[in-house]
Amino acid sequence: MNRTSGADDAPAPTSPQQIRNVVLVGPPGSGKSTLFEHLVAARVEGRRPRGEDRSSSTGLVAASFASGEVVVNLVDTPGSPDFVGEVRAGLRAADAALFVVSGADGVDEATRMLWRECAAVGMPRAIVVTRLEQARADFDETVATCRRVFGDAQPLALPVQPDGPATTVTGLVDLLSSSPSASGVDAGVFAQRRGEVVEAIIEESEDDTLLERYLEGEEVDADVLREDLHAAVGTGRFFPVLPTHASSGIGLEEVLDLIERGLPSPVDVAMPRVFRSNGGEFGELACDPSGPLVAEVVRTTTDPFVGRQSLVRVFSGTLRPDDPVHVSGHLQQFAGEAIGGHRDHDSDLDRVGALAAPLGEDSRPKPHAVAGDLVLVARLAAAETTDTLSSPSRPALVEPWVLPEPLLPVAIHARSKGDEDKLATVLQSLVSEDVTMRLDLNPETHQVVIWAMGPAHVALLTSSLEERHHVAVEAEPLRTALRETFVQPCDAQGRQVKQSGGHGQYAVCSLRVEPLPRGSGIEFVDKVVGGAVPRQFIASVEKGARAQLDKGVLAGYPAVDVRVTLVDGKAHSVDSSDMAFQTAAGLALRQVANESTVAMLEPIDAVDIDVADASVGPVLADLRGRRGQVHGTEPSEHDGRTVIHAEVPALELSRYPIDLRSVSHGTGTFTRRFARYDYLPPQLVKDVVAGTR
Repeated sequence: MNRTSGADDAPAPTSPQQIRNVVLVGPPGSGKSTLFEHLVAARVEGRRPRGEDRSSSTGLVAASFASGEVVVNLVDTPGSPDFVGEVRAGLRAADAALFVVSGADGVDEATRMLWRECAAVGMPRAIVVTRLEQARADFDETVATCRRVFGDAQPLALPVQPDGPATTVTGLVDLLSSSPSASGVDAGVFAQRRGEVVEAIIEESEDDTLLERYLEGEEVDADVLREDLHAAVGTGRFFPVLPTHASSGIGLEEVLDLIERGLPSPVDVAMPRVFRSNGGEFGELACDPSGPLVAEVVRTTTDPFVGRQSLVRVFSGTLRPDDPVHVSGHLQQFAGEAIGGHRDHDSDLDRVGALAAPLGEDSRPKPHAVAGDLVLVARLAAAETTDTLSSPSRPALVEPWVLPEPLLPVAIHARSKGDEDKLATVLQSLVSEDVTMRLDLNPETHQVVIWAMGPAHVALLTSSLEERHHVAVEAEPLRTALRETFVQPCDAQGRQVKQSGGHGQYAVCSLRVEPLPRGSGIEFVDKVVGGAVPRQFIASVEKGARAQLDKGVLAGYPAVDVRVTLVDGKAHSVDSSDMAFQTAAGLALRQVANESTVAMLEPIDAVDIDVADASVGPVLADLRGRRGQVHGTEPSEHDGRTVIHAEVPALELSRYPIDLRSVSHGTGTFTRRFARYDYLPPQLVKDVVAGTR
């Protein structure tokens, strides 16, 4: 980021009550980023809106500016479902959300899902309706949809469209303070809408008598309504709706007024859970500039000109340049399992660099950041996204926000031999920035696999490797970690007999190989009688057999669920050795392995798919085409949706995030977890072993 040309230092609030942290969310094409640009330009002198809607945006864009008596930290988020991780980071950075809904397109499934996430944590929300001049746009119908989908959505203003819906918006009518005679809209519509919003606001009023007085005919002053609006929005049950036409400036002041006077400050919202970094509760914590320092990295970027920058939300205390900080990251601890590329870590070696307030693609210097503020921090070398910053004298750990699981695996390799060693290092750098990326250096398939959210996410990661780190990569077919197993009992004999001067090698072992039930592992049994194999070499036979099974006996995949019994053998008093018997055991297993005695096993994943009811049929049909076994369905916890429980071969899931999005028209989500290994159909064995499937 560059310093804005000619701009003064950024506003630096001294109290959390002066701060409003607001995130814009909405699908691509909703006009969300256009709204962001015009809101910022309306308050930052000399700034011009930059282009139209950033439909292809891949990351957070934030701006900090003064508006009235408050400082607004406004965060724009990507619309693509591939970057839902950035949206969730924006939700952690903010205290309220503005849902941007196109008046022409309505509410899509991704927006509904995000609304449910906000509702689950009680985040205050408001709705901004855009694109009202487009064909099919209808403000009244959009409000009706929002009420049906979201709940108590009430317009605070009505658009003035003299030529009817889907025409130019020439102004707004404020329902809280305007009069019917000056409204510019139908008097009956005005009266109905005003009555609905006034009743909804005063129902949340702390004055228990206000609703009764209003129903008895008392006129409620507009200033009283605006004061109660703040309380109504803060409940997370009342959702103001505002129409806008951002490019002409209509509705911008109303949105900014809602942010200033209707949305909560950081002291009005719940703090995330905080622990001591070495375990246990941290203790009482409040949004207090004089409290202990607790902050969280919500985004990490690396710029070729300014280096590493961290977008940080301060929850408690005050952050100043050159402060020493404890950096703590424990994603694995909270997830309860290893997360590829994201190791738990703690460090006292970091020191805060220069502070700056974001301003879109630019930034402005900032002297400090108090509790509740959002700030850019330079040169936090050890800090990754979701990491906690705290005082070294009182290390803290903030529970990270809920992270989406990347489910699209892509195997890559460096395009040139010279970049192979560098690739692992730069991939780790990307992982530290992007918590929705997983890195798997698979020891079985010997592939480098990145797990991403979707094709756009993959494209971003690969372009970052090439453009920022100068490492070009290519995708390659994803190999599946198969297993081998014996399918029928068989007898095997291995002979290692060599003589080449000095001590020779002599070992003969006779083995009985038998299949075991799935999940049994490897068993070794000694049934030698009469000392045919000397006691000191029994362990050598077992070691050799286990080593060969681990390497595979037919196609190079580990063998599982086998019992190996040593039944007989021969030894030489001089030429027998530990290595000779290890070799003989391996030879025995390889010689008896063929397509009739050994089968291939493939991993099977348990899959839970949450999908809109209308898409259940197509999803079930698609699962059958993937050799899936459906074990049942049940209603989702969300109305109008169904959860499908199935088992599907992992081989068939490599593109499932893309295909499910297509077959469910964007309504489906799923989780997967390893369930078991099962037989790979014979017709697929050759293709899989050859790497063509």
